[in-house]
Amino acid sequence: MSNEILTALAIFAFVSSITPGPNNLMLMASGANFGFRRTIPHMLGVGLGFVVMVVLVGIGLVGVFDAYPLSYSVLKAFSIIYLLYLAFKIATAAPPKDGQSGGKPMTFLQAAAFQWVNPKAWAMALTAVTVYAPEQTILTILLVATVFGAINLPSVSSWTLLGQQMRRVLTNHRRLTAFNWIMAVLLIASLWPVLAPV
Repeated sequence: MSNEILTALAIFAFVSSITPGPNNLMLMASGANFGFRRTIPHMLGVGLGFVVMVVLVGIGLVGVFDAYPLSYSVLKAFSIIYLLYLAFKIATAAPPKDGQSGGKPMTFLQAAAFQWVNPKAWAMALTAVTVYAPEQTILTILLVATVFGAINLPSVSSWTLLGQQMRRVLTNHRRLTAFNWIMAVLLIASLWPVLAPV
């Protein structure tokens, strides 16, 4: 891979990782509701789960979607339903009680598994593999995954920090409820690129 392509890949990884999407919105909500430390497993699940996803997509899932286009449509429908469910869970999250946040943050395995139903993650992985590793050799796929791993985790962690800082403002039930509803609406709005006509 040339330096020019590597640089372009790094820019793509940063822009796609730092911009709003389901992962980042949920991490910000988790940071606000549970704090940075309790959200670490969620962040690691996003970062490492996406790296695994890029590798597996590069190794063969692109071919599956090409051979069976309906499988992608089924995955897309399931992803939308699951994101709507997550939006509901965020909107109805329990308020803090006695200095502790109600509910539980997403676990490492839940966050890693979520990548497989996250439309933005699919778009990122498919674009990364098809554009930056068109020959799809194992070496280039691993390189693409490594670049994403190095850039994605710090990027998504910044959203958790933002959410944690918002805890200073979300000091009562009404504010936290309003914040959670806003995050839920934004999570649903993040589906627009998937639902919009081409």
